[in-house]
Amino acid sequence: MKFGTRQKAAYGIGAIGKDMVYALSASYVMYYYQDILGLSASFVGLILMIARVFDAANDPFMGVLVAKTNSKWGKFRPWLFSGTVLNAFVLFALFAAPDLSQTGLMVYFAVVYILWGVTYTMMDIPFWSMIPAVTDNAADRENLSVVGRTCAGVGNALITIGTVMCVGMLGGVNERKGFMLFSLIVAVIFVLTETWLCRSIDERKTEEKMKTTSVKEMFTSLFRNDQAMVTVVTIILINCALYITSSLIIYFFKYDFGGEGWKGTYTIFSSVGGASQILGMMILYPLIRKFKSNEEIFKICLITAITGYALLLILCLTGFAHNLPILLIPGVLVFLANGILTVLTTVFLSASVDYGEMKTGTREESVIFSMQTFVVKAASGVAVFLAGIGLDLIGLVGNADDTGEIVAQSSSTILGLRLLMTIIPILGLIAAFFVFGKKFILTDAYSEKIAAELKEKRGSLIQ
Repeated sequence: MKFGTRQKAAYGIGAIGKDMVYALSASYVMYYYQDILGLSASFVGLILMIARVFDAANDPFMGVLVAKTNSKWGKFRPWLFSGTVLNAFVLFALFAAPDLSQTGLMVYFAVVYILWGVTYTMMDIPFWSMIPAVTDNAADRENLSVVGRTCAGVGNALITIGTVMCVGMLGGVNERKGFMLFSLIVAVIFVLTETWLCRSIDERKTEEKMKTTSVKEMFTSLFRNDQAMVTVVTIILINCALYITSSLIIYFFKYDFGGEGWKGTYTIFSSVGGASQILGMMILYPLIRKFKSNEEIFKICLITAITGYALLLILCLTGFAHNLPILLIPGVLVFLANGILTVLTTVFLSASVDYGEMKTGTREESVIFSMQTFVVKAASGVAVFLAGIGLDLIGLVGNADDTGEIVAQSSSTILGLRLLMTIIPILGLIAAFFVFGKKFILTDAYSEKIAAELKEKRGSLIQ
């Protein structure tokens, strides 16, 4: 079928809307319910962890439902549209919590957030799985994947950069009202973008069977492939560090950096960090790759990220916690490194697929990459839970009122926040460095050797 610019644009716009919703929930639910509404950070973190682990386990089940769907509108679009509409309503409900007792609010949050995860999965699985059903051209499929991933990053960046300022403009000193109105705007944008996608792209009739993977298959494949195991453990450690940072950075700027303009400084820091991450992925990595092997680059990036966190802690402890230009230096180091690490973990997973095929005779590409999604979601849940426990342990008092006056924190709380957002990520990254250094064997040369042997083996089977 003909697949043109209009269809690619619709898919890209759909990815932007989809990841705006995901980023709003992933980045600001803890802040909204703990800091603004006054729930225990540990409780919020526990619910986030349970919901995300459940969501990760629910992905394969949703994949089966989509695979068995056969309607006049296709296999994917009915789930994409219905999941979008339901998720948009739940998103608004998530950030428009009614006035309830503490116990009532806890029940409300637990139910609504789990519903949010279920409805998001309803549309997320068909969104990425529909590519083979909309075009049978290999180049179009690859381009569509690139467009989707790139635009998803744009949607995430829009929320990361714009949320705090938009909430302030919409609600003034009343952040609760600001989040309610902003979530409504995001929900409407979400429905509009996915509706345009469903109207712009037709599913072709295809005999291809959608590959679905159970949780049992994922873990069985992982345990048979030691290099996939090493890569997945490394991904978990790196992502835990990243998600702890993203959960706590808003608290740092509100309560430590402080001042009336904290929202502006937070936005500047997030913008520079996001730009650094993209710079690392798209420009710096291809440049360094000309001179260094992937495993060398990986170790350099881990050391760079560790250095960035350590420098951030040193600056905070030596009187520079309120100097934004100085704080941007460790921020750039951390985000640059994380951008490249994200690319390399995908590269290493691909190499582990070849390794597994050579070792067992079975190529399990879809199973291994399904595991990546599973562990990233699970890792984010664990990280947010740890962040929640940490906030309670350091005694951070949230801003649960509508006056706009920021609650002053004790010096011990501020010190605890600084340690929490740096020491735990440093420990996770150090662990990742040693796991990778001790157990990872898929060097560039060895990966190329495996690929050549598999190519020769397949050629001999054809003959």
